[in-house]
Amino acid sequence: MKRVAVTLCAFLWVVSIAWAQKEKPAMVAEDGGFQERGSARVLYWDTRANTAFGQFAIDYGRPVWRKAYEDPANFGKLTSKIWRLGSNYWTVLDTQLPLKIAGREVAPGAYNLGLLPEAGGKGWSLAFIDPAKVRASRLDAFQIERAPVLFSIPVSVEQPASPAEKLTITLTYAKEKPKDVKLTISWGTLQVSAPIEVTVGP
Repeated sequence: MKRVAVTLCAFLWVVSIAWAQKEKPAMVAEDGGFQERGSARVLYWDTRANTAFGQFAIDYGRPVWRKAYEDPANFGKLTSKIWRLGSNYWTVLDTQLPLKIAGREVAPGAYNLGLLPEAGGKGWSLAFIDPAKVRASRLDAFQIERAPVLFSIPVSVEQPASPAEKLTITLTYAKEKPKDVKLTISWGTLQVSAPIEVTVGP
C-alpha cells in the first residue's frame, strides 16, 4: 500500500511539472508602456559659422533608490558583479567627439555603460561595452554580466550632499572652461565622478 502511495505521489509530481511547463508561454513581452529616461548632454556650438562643433550625451533609465539598499548586503546583491547603471534599456554614451575620461582616451562612437565594482567593494570603474556585440547577441541590460567589456575606467567615490531619490547622471563644466567636464553619477547614497577632457573646436 505504501509503495502504491509513493508511486502515485511521484506520478502526480511529474504530471504537475508537465502541466506547468505546458501552461508557461514560450515568449512574453515586457515594458511596453511609458518609461522615464534621463539624458545628460554637452553640445559645442560654433557661433561664427552657426553650426555644431559636436556633442556627446548619456541616455539612461532612472531606477528609484530604496531605503533597503542602504544595507550593504542588499545593495551588494544588486552590484556584486557588474551593475547595469540604470533600468530598462541600456545606458548609452554616444559621442561625436574624442574624449579623455579620467586620463583614458575614448574614441567617437556609441558605448553601452555599466558600473564595475573593484575587488573588496571599495571602488568602482565605468565599464564600456560594444553595443554591436550586444545587438548581435540580443542581450538585455539585465544580462549585462554576459556582455564582454571592452575596457573600464576607474571613477572616484564621493560623499553626496544628499541622497538621490532616482539615478541621476550629470555633465557639468565651468563657463570659462567648457572643454573640462565633470561626469557625476548619483543614486541614493552612492556617488562617483570622473573628469572628461573634450577635444573640440578651433
